[in-house]
Amino acid sequence: MYEFDIPDMSCGHCVGTVTQAIKSIDPTAVANIDLSKRKATVETKADPGIIGAALDEAGYPATYKAA
Repeated sequence: MYEFDIPDMSCGHCVGTVTQAIKSIDPTAVANIDLSKRKATVETKADPGIIGAALDEAGYPATYKAA
């Protein structure tokens, strides 16, 4: 499980885009998005660096740590 800090996420549309970016890498990932904290907790077997790259490509640069 990884926690991504996504400081540019600010609305419901952002949440949808972030979720799609995560699912594009791992369709089976479980993503819990907390818009108020601008964080995403993701249960995945995918490399977090690849997910981070997908978030960056979607316009939401993120940093992560193991949760």
